[in-house]
Amino acid sequence: MELTDLRGRIDEIDTQLAQLFKQRMDIARQVAEQKAKTGKQVLDPSRERQVLSRVSDLVGEDYESYARLLWNTLFDVSRSSQRRALAQDTPLKEHIAKALQDTPALFPKKAVVAVQGVEGAYSQQACDKLFALPSILYFNQFEGVFQAVEKGLCPYGILPIENSSAGSVTQVYDLMKQYHFHIVRSIKLKVDHALLVNPGAALSDIKEVCSHSQGLNQCTRFLKEHPEIKITVMENTAAAARYVAESGRKDIAAISSLNCARLYGLTPILENFQDSDHNYTRFICIGKNLEIFPGSDKISLMLTLPHEPGSLHGLIARFAALGLNLTKLESRPIPGKDFEFMFYFDFSGSFQEQAVLDMVSTLCRDLPSCTFLGAYSEVF
Repeated sequence: MELTDLRGRIDEIDTQLAQLFKQRMDIARQVAEQKAKTGKQVLDPSRERQVLSRVSDLVGEDYESYARLLWNTLFDVSRSSQRRALAQDTPLKEHIAKALQDTPALFPKKAVVAVQGVEGAYSQQACDKLFALPSILYFNQFEGVFQAVEKGLCPYGILPIENSSAGSVTQVYDLMKQYHFHIVRSIKLKVDHALLVNPGAALSDIKEVCSHSQGLNQCTRFLKEHPEIKITVMENTAAAARYVAESGRKDIAAISSLNCARLYGLTPILENFQDSDHNYTRFICIGKNLEIFPGSDKISLMLTLPHEPGSLHGLIARFAALGLNLTKLESRPIPGKDFEFMFYFDFSGSFQEQAVLDMVSTLCRDLPSCTFLGAYSEVF
């Protein structure tokens, strides 16, 4: 047969497959309705194993692995369709619907905002970009920001969550498991580090460099070139700049921002010396109440999965079936539980799509632990 004849035959088979696929999906929904009446779960592992075994025998050894891949995909999309068909009103769905209705049309210009660090911190710079007229309360630790928001001391808080060079801020992720909050907005801030010293000091004088661990991690090239310099970790890049200024010493420098140089009367002897010119830190703005502002197109979840093979694959398949793009997947160990993890998901999606709302609400209903963190937009 010629190539055109072979392709014509494939087109005929594809037409048959498409028709049979639709029939299979229709019947799968009927199966879901029957399961719902009897209280059975959508997932039936023993039934799926039986189908895989039978299909493997039908196609033979040459195509067995391909058939298993195809049918596992069919199982994934069938379960997604079944769950969507059985989607019911849940407390979370009602909570989200109320937030969509009650949230103001515009993000606030004025607010009391909790920020970790001191004046000049990158978190403060992110806060100033999000709010036109913020009243800032500073806290020594990230936990203080979570506590201030949870207790209602501040309606909003700003937290760094990841850096394009140094990775995730793990301490913030670990604290997320302990506090009640919602993400209402996020921002990517360009971070350019400078090496700040007291006036009159030179690079050859420096015996110690201090900064936040993320700032140090973002300038490893410089630190490796100067192994003789002592490294001191501080709670914040701005706090490091203030410490250098208050010390009056000529042998100490801070990795911080040019803004802190002006603020604390320091001299930059190196500018933009971080490892990457493309150095961004992503900050989240958290609030105690769920607010979903117009244009929100990013959704965050925190969840645990059954400790069994295929559970993560099955979860990701639920996003893939709806064509949703996962933009971040972070895992953190659960204290006291060996080899069990909490997963943090960011994905692109909007609750203006009913299918997205159904999926999130059923996820948080079906999983052993699932927390909806917020729906929000990201600004630059």
